[in-house]
Formats: sequence, structure tokens, C-alpha cells
Amino acid sequence: MLLVTKRSGNVEPFDRDKVISGVRKACQGRPIKEDDLKALGQRVEEDLRARGLAQVRSEDVGKAILGPLRDLDEVAYLRFASVYSNFEGLDDFQKAIDALRSERG
Repeated sequence: MLLVTKRSGNVEPFDRDKVISGVRKACQGRPIKEDDLKALGQRVEEDLRARGLAQVRSEDVGKAILGPLRDLDEVAYLRFASVYSNFEGLDDFQKAIDALRSERG
């Protein structure tokens, strides 16, 4: 069983449905299918399990979500990243947008 250590110090079992629910909020209004969200949740879980650790931090879960979400939908990625990374203003959004553009080549 994979465990997640929350910022509060509490430990709980990894819950793929919780990942999907969190990502679904970032995807509201975007043309994303439920199957795509389920696949993202599975990809995140597989990534975390592949690390071979019994326990990961909630921050690691968030980081594991960012890559697959960026591939799925850039707007949803920016929404999720803005909350996860605690964007403080337009400069933070601009840096994230610039990084997306540079990755596209």
C-alpha cells in the first residue's frame, strides 16, 4: 500500500480518485473526457509506485500530476499549477506560460 504524508503530518493511503477529483476542478469547462482523467490518475499512481517507496509526500503527488496534466491540457495545467505552486501574481503565470512555450519548441 502506498501512503501519502500530508503537509499537516497526517498519513493516509494514496487515493487515485482523490487525484482525479483535484484535477477535475482544474479541468472545469475544458474539453477533457472522463476517461482522460482516469488515465491521468493511473499514470500518476504508476509513477509514484515505480519509485519503490512505501510513503511519499503530498508535494510529490502534486509534482507527479503536473507533467501528465500539462500533456493533457495546458489551460488546466496552468490552473492546477497556480494553486499547487501558490502563484502570487501575473509574473508567476507569465513564467509558467513562457516555460510551456519553450517546451513546445
